[in-house]
Amino acid sequence: MVVKKTDRVAQHNVATAFMDGSAVTIPTLSILQADGTLLAGTAIPAMDRALAEKIYSDMVYTRSLDERMVGAQRQGRLSFYLTCTGEEASVAGTIAAFNADDMVMGQYREQVALRFRGFTTAQFMNQLFSNNQDLGKGRQMPVHYGSRALNFMTISSPLATQIPQAAGYAYGQKLAGKKACTLCYFGEGAASEGDFHAGLNMAAVLKCPVVFVARNNGYAISTPAAEQFAGDGIAPRGLAYGIKTIRVDGNDILAVYAAAVEARKIAVEEQAPVLIETMSYRLGAHSTSDDPSGYRSAEEEEIWRQKDPIIRMKNWLIKQKWWDEARDETLRSGFRSEILDELKLAEKRPKPLLNDIIGDVYKTPPTHLQEQLADLKAHIAKYPDKYPKDSLTHGEG
Repeated sequence: MVVKKTDRVAQHNVATAFMDGSAVTIPTLSILQADGTLLAGTAIPAMDRALAEKIYSDMVYTRSLDERMVGAQRQGRLSFYLTCTGEEASVAGTIAAFNADDMVMGQYREQVALRFRGFTTAQFMNQLFSNNQDLGKGRQMPVHYGSRALNFMTISSPLATQIPQAAGYAYGQKLAGKKACTLCYFGEGAASEGDFHAGLNMAAVLKCPVVFVARNNGYAISTPAAEQFAGDGIAPRGLAYGIKTIRVDGNDILAVYAAAVEARKIAVEEQAPVLIETMSYRLGAHSTSDDPSGYRSAEEEEIWRQKDPIIRMKNWLIKQKWWDEARDETLRSGFRSEILDELKLAEKRPKPLLNDIIGDVYKTPPTHLQEQLADLKAHIAKYPDKYPKDSLTHGEG
């Protein structure tokens, strides 16, 4: 067959055509509307009443915890706090789809994941106040939780460090032949870090059983998403790395849960990574050190308050006749009392033993850490009026 010159030119033009982001459109999975009704043509994922009530209860608990602890920080009782407010469904809907032996690596808005697995109010408070019952022995700033018993890796402050760590941990699970996976949370701001790219590429190449959950809440502290990246959110990056990807309405508990159930199945059965991007909004400040009124309007916030994930789920539960307003008020009142009671107890407990500060890092504390501890004791002795009276005696007995 003879190809005409014009045909060759046409083929050449097609072959060298450039593509841009508009060539790929990633839809958003939605099931539940704000009034609690289902979108036409959608189906409810398999979620029984007991699970639905637990998820809702844990979301309400987390909102109550956040409100009380922001208040405590404003009162000077707590140094720092970060809330999950507005993003509860993104976390609750995912953690509920995973098994207890799946490892969780969070960023710092995953309180509801810990609560779902059984972290107690006392444990939250002990960590926040860095007292002698804190599982981390007071070495972490507030909200940097961790629990070996609950397979929840201790949170670290540097952004995105957990992403390559999650890929590596999941690879270890794969090599060990475990029917488990790793669940890794981070915000869209963390996806601007190099660790995000390294972690996703590693997971894709090595086929690691890890589910990445990118909570796209619109802002990296004060930087809006439009100023963070030119592409269509985080989801297209998963496709670029060869990772199965889905985008969901992060305020829709049913959509998030449905996606998470399938994501875990893929991770474990296919031994492959998955990326879930949840589209949500941070209703609170980035932290108690932030004032969002300086970079976004009250009108913008109000639009998203109409999409509150907790109200949306409550409306659905009521329509299912699984819930009512009286029971809701009893639940919230009970949580408020419980949280306040444990707060008062935790803030009165003594600080961790001073001599324990260099333990649990090495089998035997090395010389340089022993020298630093000695320097710390000398500093406290030199300025006794600046420290509690029993600072030097902590851990001596």
